Formats: sequence, structure tokens, C-alpha cells
Amino acid sequence: MIGPSRRSWTRAVPFGEGRPPDSSRRSGARHAPWGRLSPSLSVRTLSAQVFLLQVLIVLVLIAAAVTALAIQGRYEAEQGAKNRCLAVAEGFAHPPGTAAALTAPDATARLQPAAEAARRASGVDFISVLDLRGVRLTDPRPELIGSRAEGVERAAAGEAFTETFRGEPADAVRAVVPVRDGDGRVIGMVTAGIQFDTLGQVLYEQVPVMLVAAAIALSLATVGTALVSRRLSRQTHGLGPAEMTRMFEHHDAVLHAVREGVLIVGGDGRLMLANDEARRLLDLPEGADRRPVTELGLGPRLTRLLVSAEPVSDEVIPAGERLLAVNTRLTEPYGGVPGLVATFRDTTELRVLSGQADRARGRLTLLYEAGVRVGTTLDIRRTAEELAEVAVPRLADFVTVELLDSVLRGDEPTGAVRRMRRTALHGSQDGHPLQPVGDLIQFVVADTPMTAALHRGKAVRVADLQSAQDWRAHDPEGARQALEYGIHSLITVPLRARGVVLGMVNFWRGGDSPPFEEEDIAVVEELVARAAVAIDNARRYAREHAMAVTLQRSLLPRDLPDQDALEIAWRYLPAQAGVGGDWFDVIPLSGFRVALVVGDIVGHGLHAAVTMGRLRTAVLNFSSLDLAPDELLGHLDEMVALWDTQSSNADGDVAPVTGATCLYAVYDPVGGRCTLSRAGHVAPAVVDPGGRVTFPDLPLSPPLGVGGHPFEAGELELPEGSRLVLFTDGLIEDRGGDIDEGLRRLRSAAAGADRTPEETCRAVMAAMMSAHPGDDVALLVARTRLLDPSRVAVWDVPSDVTAVSRIRAQVGRRLGDWDLEEASFTTELILSELLTNAIRYGAPPVRVRLLLGSSLVLEVADGSNTSPRLRRAAATDEGGRGLFLVSRFAARWGTRYEAEGKVIWAEQNLGRAADPDPDALIDALAR
Repeated sequence: MIGPSRRSWTRAVPFGEGRPPDSSRRSGARHAPWGRLSPSLSVRTLSAQVFLLQVLIVLVLIAAAVTALAIQGRYEAEQGAKNRCLAVAEGFAHPPGTAAALTAPDATARLQPAAEAARRASGVDFISVLDLRGVRLTDPRPELIGSRAEGVERAAAGEAFTETFRGEPADAVRAVVPVRDGDGRVIGMVTAGIQFDTLGQVLYEQVPVMLVAAAIALSLATVGTALVSRRLSRQTHGLGPAEMTRMFEHHDAVLHAVREGVLIVGGDGRLMLANDEARRLLDLPEGADRRPVTELGLGPRLTRLLVSAEPVSDEVIPAGERLLAVNTRLTEPYGGVPGLVATFRDTTELRVLSGQADRARGRLTLLYEAGVRVGTTLDIRRTAEELAEVAVPRLADFVTVELLDSVLRGDEPTGAVRRMRRTALHGSQDGHPLQPVGDLIQFVVADTPMTAALHRGKAVRVADLQSAQDWRAHDPEGARQALEYGIHSLITVPLRARGVVLGMVNFWRGGDSPPFEEEDIAVVEELVARAAVAIDNARRYAREHAMAVTLQRSLLPRDLPDQDALEIAWRYLPAQAGVGGDWFDVIPLSGFRVALVVGDIVGHGLHAAVTMGRLRTAVLNFSSLDLAPDELLGHLDEMVALWDTQSSNADGDVAPVTGATCLYAVYDPVGGRCTLSRAGHVAPAVVDPGGRVTFPDLPLSPPLGVGGHPFEAGELELPEGSRLVLFTDGLIEDRGGDIDEGLRRLRSAAAGADRTPEETCRAVMAAMMSAHPGDDVALLVARTRLLDPSRVAVWDVPSDVTAVSRIRAQVGRRLGDWDLEEASFTTELILSELLTNAIRYGAPPVRVRLLLGSSLVLEVADGSNTSPRLRRAAATDEGGRGLFLVSRFAARWGTRYEAEGKVIWAEQNLGRAADPDPDALIDALAR
């Protein structure tokens, strides 16, 4: 409270009210709490109001009784008359006009009418104005004007009084009041009185009125008491005196015991209340109560805050050596008169703790951001750059990261940790003297901080590089340049993961930044530890990715096989995220036919690459059987379903193959016909010789492994010079993109006449692919060729063994026309064996076809589905050696089935073929 004493909350002066003159506190007086009230009750308290109301009711009752007895008592009448006369005299004496008229030369003329008018209005018998000598200047009886009044000396001395006067001109009750000028000097007197005769008559006439007034007053007092009692009960919530006393004692104790200062400022800017804590915190002067806050020496900020009456919350303001958190609220919205309540809390110690907490919070935020920002990619160099970027400038001004060369390659870290490659450097300023990225950093001096950190396996701090000598030993010139640049503090930390050193991280501070402290080491080590895990993960990913890519590329065709039917170009682009299962193949078949294969395995990674290799091998094996495309996909579907069944029954988490897609096409250059079958794969694009692009409507079957659905095949007639574009869905499907838009772009990129397959590949990849594709892309472009009809010879053979010699002669002549006389004997030998078997063991129709390309192909077709097989004949067998001879003198031979019958073919390499040695032939037949 203000002064050395505490004052009860209930004794506080309300806002906007003055304090009674006699209510000022004496210095050093200690006011009692609510339960120890002074006997003199303040009219502002509710209990005093009830008390005064009861007194008024009693007075009204007594007045009614006195009025009833006034007829019989003179004394009471005189008292009433005295009061009346005193009021009339004061009312006439105090107005300024009376004093002015009294000092005028014509005082009687000016005052006599006013006095008479006041007398008649007030009902008194006389009003006289006297000068200081007591001479009457006015009087109801004009003859008395100028005469001297008796007994007015006290009024001349400045005292107003009433008395019962007996004497000339009449007995009366009178009041004498001095008249003062502006300076307070007495310049005259006013006397007013009621004669005894008039007083008695008036009293007799007022008796009935007084009785009625007494009854009315009694009724009003009863009603008023009931209303006040009801209001008091509502305000006190029915609490008794003891409970109310205890409650307010508690309030008073809380106000002074709370460790938070409380100020109440009135609407006029004066201090109304301050508790003990506010006095201590603000060092308020003695007698601050009711003084304006601008005079209390509270400082400009706090004073402005209290005067402005603007609500604030937890605004920190200095007060001497303290820091106070100030909250202010207006009192008017809560039912009070205009004013302001301010609370103060000492936050000096909390400020220090808050500064430490802010630093700790900043470090935790840094570590959190590092967890989010470091390791966003699986790229080793980018991860090192992210580590440097997240630490600058919040932790250091410059950060350098050095990694082992083996780590950068994705290999296991080696023991040679004293040679590292600077991988990342990030600073808050340019022009620094630190070695650039790519330089080789060697730690050859034993007593440098970097070498010490590698040896200890933990961070080393150099708070002042200017005074440290050991770190200069490695590169004195570089150290000198760094010091001249302003670098003055260092923390070096080995980058370790799984107990193995991956590299080194250096944190540098320069300029106005403070030196590194001991507590910075824990933050730096935690940051580097998290980054080390991310870098090690990136290293492992790089190694595994390289292995998967190597495996995948080893499973893809390295060089396309030589063949005469198609001119082929291809592209393969792995996904950025990892190795996928897209694949393609070009497989030469019999009769110069060529199989084109494109497939896509579900998922990414090593498993997808291995599965792709298995599928490619299976397709190669099935194609060696010369199966039709739909039949080949049927066998492939059964095999994938078998793999998935075996995987589900085996232990371990093995991804299923179900969902793989495949497109298998066989092109025959003899007639330009292409047969295609697809299992869930996108249809190819066909570019005609004029450059127009179409997407043929081919039968679509479910992906491989689904089962339960037959595969269908479609056929295309491709003129010579047409381009067949086979691709996987990664080419036309972008993440979130529309496949129709991809097809439209592909149509535009592939269009155009007179383009080679290589030019087509370049145009398509440039138009379709982004720098970092989200999926693997396989693209295969084949331009068709037709076998010259002059290089095709066909003979229909009757089912007669005698026809063999005739067909053999015709074949010999055709070989002569083709200038292949050196191959005549071998060809005729193979023809004799194959044609004789077809006539004897096959079924009509029998047909012979001879094809000339880069090699010579002989085909014998018949209507039987029974395929001959190679076997070793016994010495006593008469036959069984024909296919043996075919296999010895043909480069390749085999059987393929058609819709009706089969074809047995044999292929001979031209330019290297020679007639068989008769001795070797005899020896072979004799075996």
C-alpha cells in the first residue's frame, strides 16, 4: 500500500471520487483489516446506508411525535422557528447581490423591496438588513428604518446565530447572519424572525399536516427498509456477518501476499491503489496515493503505458535493475468507473532462463530442421551440401565437408582416413580463403585439430584460432589468409557411421560472430551424427543402385543381332528413383523372321531387375521353339503364375511378378506381315512410309500371371519402309499426367517421312522425356524391309518319292541362277533328306521354299504335326541318319508349327559353306 502501512481493499477510494477532508491517513498508522472497522461508518458502505435509513425512519417517527406535542410545547416551536429564520437569513445574506447592494449609497432603496419579497415568500414576520453598527437599513415597518437593533454584536464579529429575542419592537425568534464581501470581511448583517404570536398560530394550523406527514413517513420508511434489506441480501448472497468478515479478510490478505504488483489508476490519471508488491517492484515514493502517475518517477515507457489506457499483455519493461512483465486492462467494461488496472511480475531471473531456453530452443529447431532438410535425396554430394546449408548461418559462418573417395564412389570406407575430398562448402560471405570443392585435403600433421578429432573420434573445439598454433602447422599460408579474412573459431568433427569414419566436417566462425562454446559441441556432434547416417545411407544406396544397374544392363541385350528383315534402333533410360524392370529384345527366327519383344515388370529395384532377366530368358527359350506370339505369351503367363505360387509358399518377403506386361511381335519379311500379341501392354505405334502415325487396334489380354484368359493375336500388313515403334508405359505416362496426352505427343514426335530408326529414337526421346524420369523407359524402333521376290523360290511337291530327284534338280538350277553352285551339293543333300521324310512320314500338301538373304534357308513344309527328332542310329539300322546329316552340314535347323502342319528348315551360312568331304560323309554314315 502507499506509505509504510497497508490499507484494506474495502477502504480504497472509488474511482473519480474525492476523499473527505477528515479521511486522510496519518503517516505510520496501520489500518485494521475488514473485521476491525472504525466506529465512524463511511456513508459509502452498504451497512452504513442501512443504518442511516433506519435512523431516518426513527427521526421521522420522532418528528411526528414532536409535532403532535408542539402544540403544547413552546420550546420545540422556537427551535423550528430558529432553524427557519436561520435558513431565511442565510439565503438572503449569502447571494453576491446582497453584499453589493449593502455597500451602495442607496442601500435602503435597493434592499427594501428585495427584503420584503423574501419575507413574503419565506413566511417569516420580518427580514431586516443592518449595517455594522446595527442600524436598520430595511424593515417591514418603515418607521423602524434607521433605528438601532439590539443584541447583534456577535454577528458583526462574523458569527451567525439564532436566539429568542424579547424586547422592542416585539418578542420573536430570530436569526442574525453576517454578510461578507468577496474578501470575506463582514460588511453588514441580515436578521430574520418570527414573532411569538405568529409562531403559535402557525403551529396550530400545521398539526393536521404533521400528523399526515408522520403517517406517510412511517409508510415510506417501512417500504424503504424492505427494499434495502432485499438488496443487501442479494448483494451479500445470504452470507452472515462472520462469513463476510472472513471473506474480505482473505481478499485483503491475498491482495498483499500475492507476489505480483497491482496498481489501479483512475480515469484522471491518478494512482488509486497499490499493493505492497507494486511498491517494492516500482520503488514508489512516500505519499504516492492520489498523485498523478506522471509524478511518480516510473520511467517514460511505463508512465506512457499507464496514461495511454491501452490494454497490453506481458510487455516487458525495464524498471531500474528489474525487467517487469506488465499487463493492463480497463476497468470500465467490468462494471467500474473509467480507470486502469495494471499488474507487474518480476521477470529478471526468468529473462536469463528465457535466454538460455531460447538458445536451447534454437538448437532443437536446428536439429529438427536438419532431420527434415538433410538426406532428402540419396545422393551423397547433395546430402553433404544440405548439411552445410542447414548449419549456415545459424550455427556457423562457414561449413566444409570432406569425404573419403571410396565413400563418394559408394564403396565401403577404407582405412586411409587422412586423404579426403572436399565435397561441400557453404558460407555466409563470398571471397573466403577456404579451399574449394573438389580439392584433396590431406591430414598429415599430427597435432592439428582435424587429426586430433580423427584420432579421438569426437569433436575438437578451437575457441580462438588467433592464439592457437597447432592448426597452422598443416597450411601456414592458408591459416594466415583465414585469420586476415576474419575467421577466428573452429569446431572440427569426424563424420562417423557404424563406427567407421566417412569424412570430416569443419564449422568456422568469423567476423562479429561469438567464439564457439562448450555447449555448441553437443549440438554440432548431434548434427553431424544425423548427417553421417544420411550420407552412409546414400552411399549404400549408390552402391546397391550401381549393382542393380550393372545387373540390369547385363541382362539387357548389349548388341542387336544381325538380321535382314529390320533396321533397328533402341533407347533405354532407367528411372531416377531406382532400377526398374523394363526390357526389350530382338530375336532372329527361322526364315529370316524377327521377333520383337518389349516388357515391363511391376516395381523397382534389384528384384525387378532379376525378374526381368528371368522373363527375358524365358522368352528367348520359348522363341527358340518358334511358337506363335499368342501361344508364347500363354506359356509365359503359366510360368509367371508358377513363380508367384512358389514365392507365396516360400519363406521371406518376395514381391509377386503378377502384373508384368509384355508385347511379342513376329515380322516376316517375305510378305511384310507382322503378327502381334500383347499381355496388358500398350499398343505400338506404326509409322507408314509417308510419315503418318497410327496406333492399331490390337487385341488386349490381361497382364502376365493373372491367368484364366486366352491370349489373342493380331496381324498387320507393313509396307517396306514402315516403322514399328514399341515402347513401355514410362514413355507416355508421367506422374499425374494423362496417357492420351502422352500418345498425342508421341504421335507428333514420331511423325515424318524418310527418318531412320536412329533419328526417330532421338526425336521421340527429346520430345517425350524429362531430365529425371520417374519410371524406366524402353524404346524400340524397327524399319521394315521386304525380301526381294527374286530371292524366294517355292515348289509344290506331290506325295511321290520319285518327285524328290526332280525338285532337287530344280533347286540346283535356282542355286546356279543365284551363283551359289558351291552350296549345291550340301543343299541338295539336306533337301533330299527333308523332302523324303516329308513325303514318307508327313501328310500333303508338301511344299519346298528356298530363301536367299545373308544366308540360305531351305524349308520343307507338310500337313503333319509330327516333328522328326534327331537320334543316333545303330550299325544295323537301315535308316535314321538323315537328320544327323542335316545337323552336321547345316548351320542351324529346326521345326516350327503353323496353323496347319509344320515346317522343317535348315539354314546355311554363305561364303563359308563347302561341299562335304566324301570320306567324312562315309565315316559319318558308318557310325
